[in-house]
Amino acid sequence: MKALTIALAKNPFVLAPMAGITDHGFRSFMKKLGAGIVISELVSATGISYKSTRTLQLTRFDESQRPVGIQLFGEDPLTMAEAARFVEDLGADFVDLNFGCPVPKVVKKGAGSALLKDLPAMGQLLSEVVAAVKIPVTIKIRTGWEASCRNAEDVAALAANEGIAWVAIHGRTRAQAYGGQADWDYIARVKERARLPILGNGDILTPAQAVSRLRQSGVDGVMIGRGALKNPYLFREALALWRQVAPEKASENAPENAPENALKTGPASQDLVRDYPGLVEMLVDSIAPHCDERILQIQLKKFAAWFATGYPNAAQFRKSLYQSADTQDLVLLAREYFASVQELQPADTSAEAFLMGGHG
Repeated sequence: MKALTIALAKNPFVLAPMAGITDHGFRSFMKKLGAGIVISELVSATGISYKSTRTLQLTRFDESQRPVGIQLFGEDPLTMAEAARFVEDLGADFVDLNFGCPVPKVVKKGAGSALLKDLPAMGQLLSEVVAAVKIPVTIKIRTGWEASCRNAEDVAALAANEGIAWVAIHGRTRAQAYGGQADWDYIARVKERARLPILGNGDILTPAQAVSRLRQSGVDGVMIGRGALKNPYLFREALALWRQVAPEKASENAPENAPENALKTGPASQDLVRDYPGLVEMLVDSIAPHCDERILQIQLKKFAAWFATGYPNAAQFRKSLYQSADTQDLVLLAREYFASVQELQPADTSAEAFLMGGHG
């Protein structure tokens, strides 16, 4: 647990687990671009118990990703404990438990955010998992099931009693799903009373927001999700800015190639477009060794689609992109598109539903 705490102190900007996004290749990519700690997309504990090939593939990682956690979801304490032991045997640095997923197919089984309605059941599950492993156990929750019963403070107290290493709080209720605004004032109140580290999550789209939320809320770390889809430099820029405003806390171990002068709002859109070929090369290097051609193409398409959001004719570009069946063709298509918009500024897409899909 101490090693995880030290890692968080050195770089408090953590890649949030996102279903269908934070797979092996994407975690490696974000790690190269400055994420301090990375976490897998949510993995079914039941799938692990059945030794499902597809499920087991989701748990793969390599040394470059450390510290790396594997996120589990499920409702049965013994099954979750068994899955946590599997994660420990793999050599992961910690296991993260998902109590925040709002997706109906997860909630209907009593997993994900459903456990926010039954703290005794959550307590039993936490007790079984913590007793089963020696590595740290963390949890990710929402502020509560709905506005009338926000109970993250109670969950944090329960987690502290059970020996959980940290609680990450997405600043929305389950009922909100991904609508409305994340409530960082509530996260700050939970942090003020908590007896264990608290991480905040929700609506972090720029380096300035990441550092501001970290400082103003008093949390121990900030989880960044969809903001990194639009700006893959967000982690390294947030760390650089944090090192400027809080030098007494910041680590000297900045990510490679971090800018000397932190940018308050992130790089110019033109810079990101200009850098696209190099980012694609880095993405391919991160993904290709760990998957087949089909998965590589999916990730390349997703990355280009996220990046194009807000630029002119982005919808038509995405359509053409997803119709491409050849890796070289889709890379060429993307390069041509981004070259055509290099001098343009994208529209604000911070609330666009397209970027909100697929999150755990």
